[in-house]
Amino acid sequence: MKLYPECYQCLSNLVIQAAKMAAEDEQVVEKAKQEGLRILDEDFSTDVVSIVVASKIHSVIKKITQNPDPYRSMKAMEIKTAHEIFLKLIESFSDNFKDLLILSVLGNTLDFFRTIDEIKKSINDGKHVRFTIDDSARFEELLKHAGKVLYLADNTGEVFFDIPLLKWMRQYTTVLYVVKSLPVQNDLTLEEIRTLGLENELDPVITTGTATPGVDFSQASEQFIAEYNSADLIFAKGMGYYEALSEFPATGKVFHCLVAKCGPVADSLGVPLNSYVAMLR
Repeated sequence: MKLYPECYQCLSNLVIQAAKMAAEDEQVVEKAKQEGLRILDEDFSTDVVSIVVASKIHSVIKKITQNPDPYRSMKAMEIKTAHEIFLKLIESFSDNFKDLLILSVLGNTLDFFRTIDEIKKSINDGKHVRFTIDDSARFEELLKHAGKVLYLADNTGEVFFDIPLLKWMRQYTTVLYVVKSLPVQNDLTLEEIRTLGLENELDPVITTGTATPGVDFSQASEQFIAEYNSADLIFAKGMGYYEALSEFPATGKVFHCLVAKCGPVADSLGVPLNSYVAMLR
């Protein structure tokens, strides 16, 4: 998905947020902000994929502040909140694909631009979820005959919401859980899986080999590209993966599971803002 004109303000907010979270020294923060905004002004174009610009912004802010993980404290709070919410919700969901898919997409309401109170309110009891685009039945049928599936994970706190669905899927096929190799925004990394003690529960786990939102195939590892190309199905969580993968022709094997939390993504999908989407593409 290419940038929309209104993406400029969102990326500008991202620069300010990331710089403030990356350092305490006001001079360092200001330098990081100015350099991030310079990159935004130079690279912003409606001919460019959104994650490419965001990745450059994050990279320069990390370099200037010498902080490899500006969102670390936010992720710690997200993990705590997400786990509390998950434990309250899990007993309300049955052990079937559709229920566990809804549970999984509820985890995608976690967002580093939203407050914890906003997240709790939007998740509520989960019974309000209705997919505006719903290809879940078709994906479930394909899944039961697939040899290998890649499960592309999104935000850190979502891991708890992913596990029940991941286990259900593994009854039928091999599923590789895919995370980031290095920190970017509040995306889940291999380090966090190990810190949480979830490596054995999620195994097999691989990484994209990148520190980019979604995935930039020009930076991805050979292992990830090989696994992606040989997979029968791709389960892609979140807007970052939609923004990245929607640039490629539809193959009928990528299943996007997300909340359309911004106008450009909602417009691209042809759905109202904040719609739940389960789309096979």
